[in-house]
Amino acid sequence: MDQDEQWKLEDRERKKAEVRRRLEEQAKAMKGKKGFMTPERKKKLRALLRKKATEELKREQERRAEERKRIIRERTGQPKHGDDGNEASYIKICQEYYERIKRLEDVKYDLEYEVKQKDVLVSVSELSIQIKYSDVDVYD
Repeated sequence: MDQDEQWKLEDRERKKAEVRRRLEEQAKAMKGKKGFMTPERKKKLRALLRKKATEELKREQERRAEERKRIIRERTGQPKHGDDGNEASYIKICQEYYERIKRLEDVKYDLEYEVKQKDVLVSVSELSIQIKYSDVDVYD
């Protein structure tokens, strides 16, 4: 059994040496890496970020342009063509446009009225705040 024990001891020593060698290699590898972000990687990352940002900006501009076209199409409606030259069809087209303009002017008037009312409320509240915090006694 002496040889068997000797062999086990040598095998154990070999395994310990191998583990020690691997740990030393890992320690050397860790010392060699001074940082994950090398200058070359930073340049590549910046280039990729710039490229992605420009693509994103381009997509956003295209989306806005499409949205603008859609809104214009929605607000203006389909163009009417009076190719037949019939006076009645022209009159009908003009009446449709007139009704559309009238409806849009009504909406515009209502919106302007709401804005004026809000402006009045804001100015009244600003004046009341000024009076509240002023040193002048209003009720004398």
